[in-house]
Amino acid sequence: MELDTTDAAPARRRLSHRRRMRKWLMAAAATLAIVFAGVWQLVPAGAQQQGGFSIDGTQLIDANGNPFVMRGSTHPDVWYQGEFASFGEISDLGANTVRVVLGSGHRSWGATSAARLQQIVDECKAQRLICVLEVHDTTGYGEDAAAATLDQAVDYWESVFSVLEGEEAYTLINIGNEPIGNTNPQQWTQATVDAVERMRSIGFEHTLVVDAPSWGQDWAYVMRDNAPTVAAADPLGNTLFSVHMYQVYGTAQSVIDYFDAFEAMDLPLIVGEYADTHQGQVVAWETIQSEAQARGIGWIGWSYSGNTDPILDQVLNFDPNQMTTYGERIFNSANGIGNTAERASVYGDDPDPTDPTTSPSEDPTTGGPAEGDCAAAVSVVSTWGSGWQGKAVITATGAAVDGWRLTWTWAGGTTITSSWNADLTTSGANVTAEDVGWNATVASGQSREVFGFIASGPTGTPAVTCEAI
Repeated sequence: MELDTTDAAPARRRLSHRRRMRKWLMAAAATLAIVFAGVWQLVPAGAQQQGGFSIDGTQLIDANGNPFVMRGSTHPDVWYQGEFASFGEISDLGANTVRVVLGSGHRSWGATSAARLQQIVDECKAQRLICVLEVHDTTGYGEDAAAATLDQAVDYWESVFSVLEGEEAYTLINIGNEPIGNTNPQQWTQATVDAVERMRSIGFEHTLVVDAPSWGQDWAYVMRDNAPTVAAADPLGNTLFSVHMYQVYGTAQSVIDYFDAFEAMDLPLIVGEYADTHQGQVVAWETIQSEAQARGIGWIGWSYSGNTDPILDQVLNFDPNQMTTYGERIFNSANGIGNTAERASVYGDDPDPTDPTTSPSEDPTTGGPAEGDCAAAVSVVSTWGSGWQGKAVITATGAAVDGWRLTWTWAGGTTITSSWNADLTTSGANVTAEDVGWNATVASGQSREVFGFIASGPTGTPAVTCEAI
């Protein structure tokens, strides 16, 4: 069915009015709830958090009831597991979202283990990022003989349900990346309906993200024309549609028309992938950014680093100091991440460096920023016959921490055989770990997973001394 978008401007005005009214009603309801509870005081950010992300018309709503607009990058974790520092780097560049490439085990790159997925979720939370998790094995099904089905992707999600249950406020599940190629894209509708229904029957309450067919670009408008059917199939009404904008969207009007269509249907849309050029052709990236900003549409650029075609790299060699022209457009353009991204309210507000009440306190002996007090703990992530995996989490109990040293002594014959994201030294049972620069900071009152390790011998949770340095 062809959509009539000739009245798009009045529709946008009506939508803006509905959003203002919705926000007023939500605020009024929250106030009444507090009054009737007999709580006559201000409630701190995050204290009212319930459940997870949800959908209201075209808008993604976070767990505190606030609109959330994605501004992020993609990290191909399943292909580059040694580049775990990318999460912190993407956050430091201002992103509020990271889309993470996972494997379900149906392609040559293998499966993302439950233990690895737990690490990813923990790191996203430590870096104050909303995590959009996607299975990449489905890419181009029907045209690529190696691709997995959406049903097989759901098998994977079912296998890691225990990791993701309870993380609905911090993670969204992108069921399958570009799940249908250009061969019979019409199969997308039923396959997606089935996947959504099955995810709900398993017990997932997360916002589900569904990619368009035709390698995500939806040039035949299958997702556009059948989105109401898919949305209606979700008993929770919590499905978010994702289009990938590459050369099919080479003109400003093509972007505007697609955005208008979803706005007219009052259905939520994000640009789950885009770039400034693709396969030698231009992409209307400035229109994607400006129109998304005007309409409150989220977007995620592909990708941070590691592409076989480096023209798609935002930074070269996973080094934020080697930012490309494309990366500048993603992070530093007028409507890029640095100028438009806002953290999800579940993480509280970013401190204002110009506000003396939120700036780091000064050390009276030096006049410089005070060293933060910190606490730390080592915990067990997973175990197997010959060893186990652990992680260390630091909490800034006083002022913000900007540099740390952890020390502990194993009670038994435990030995660390490998580690990541820490400068670690051992002497017998004694262990010392220091930050590696990018993970030196922990915001005041916040906790952050700072490094991980593999160990042999008895599992242990030793008493850890944390020193801010």
